[in-house]
Amino acid sequence: MTPLQLAARIVSRSSIDNPADMVLRQTLFRRRGLSPSDTTWVSRAVFSYFRWERWLASDRPLESRIEDGMRLAARFAADPKAFSNDELVRNTLPEWAAAHMPITPELARAFQREPQLWLRSRPEFSEELANRLRDVQAGPFPDAYQYSGREDLFLDRGFQAGQFEIQDVASQAVGRICAPRNGEVWWDACAGEGGKTLHLSALMGGKSLIWASDRAGWRLDRLRQRAGRAKCFNYRAVHWDGSEHPPTKTRFDGILLDAPCSGLGTWGRNPHSRWTTTVQDVEELAAIQRQLLQNVADSLKPGGRLIYAVCTLSHAETSGVADWFTQERSDFDTLAVVNPFQPDEPPVTQLHLWPQDTAGNGMFIAAWKKL
Repeated sequence: MTPLQLAARIVSRSSIDNPADMVLRQTLFRRRGLSPSDTTWVSRAVFSYFRWERWLASDRPLESRIEDGMRLAARFAADPKAFSNDELVRNTLPEWAAAHMPITPELARAFQREPQLWLRSRPEFSEELANRLRDVQAGPFPDAYQYSGREDLFLDRGFQAGQFEIQDVASQAVGRICAPRNGEVWWDACAGEGGKTLHLSALMGGKSLIWASDRAGWRLDRLRQRAGRAKCFNYRAVHWDGSEHPPTKTRFDGILLDAPCSGLGTWGRNPHSRWTTTVQDVEELAAIQRQLLQNVADSLKPGGRLIYAVCTLSHAETSGVADWFTQERSDFDTLAVVNPFQPDEPPVTQLHLWPQDTAGNGMFIAAWKKL
């Protein structure tokens, strides 16, 4: 089977229930004999197809449309101005999105660019990483690096030794805003596979304690594997189903709620989800986010900090949730935070990180202090 045929098989099997990124990952895992260059080509072909799907003629065979998508991607990379603002705004996102977030030409262009790969080094290895890896350049804040090479970094000896993680720059900004201090006890309430848990640990110098919880046992297993590789030991992984019953009676100095969301901010990295996410998803997730904030809030100490983060851009899940919590909880004050990408700008209580400004995913962060 040629790489083009394999890409067509992945595209044809992708659906709401079987997201393209999952189908791609599973397919490539089963075909380990593919060369690195073929693996890269297939991945780019699949995502280019969904990124440029609105531009593709539906009456052409699927393989031809995939090739057309690759040509459009190459044309855009060579000259983004070859596409007008109107056609980008009209064809980049689903029709319903404009009612839920501001669709600007700049945002549309950011979503059509191939995503950047970002690394986060453990502080003690930053200098070595910068000197050893080719095609890497320093990012906007310490330990963040942008990688433009084609090597499989999962095979890199530094990665396997836990010297760095692959983590989007906007996610790294969340850890910077949390700014946990040595001696504090934190709760990463929706820890997933542990990317932000490991970052919090690194920022704390591996000291004190982080409670990391998730409702999925397999994600916690993955977190433990990553923590072992990263030499992270100051954490406790526990199951939490998101209910009003927290996993511990501990009162925390800080809580990070990186809540489940519609992921609109990742539409540049995962273009298939543009066409599978619905308005109902946004509304249902906003209700879940409000409930999760209520369920974690009472686990803070007086003076403790609550950080709410979502990799989405919809009004309902960002400022809508933050404004609701501020009105609902008189025992919390809003807390102004500094944008790590623009540290000289005045602090704000609600921070939108836009892909066109960060070269990363879209992200929203709000913060409060417990009275």
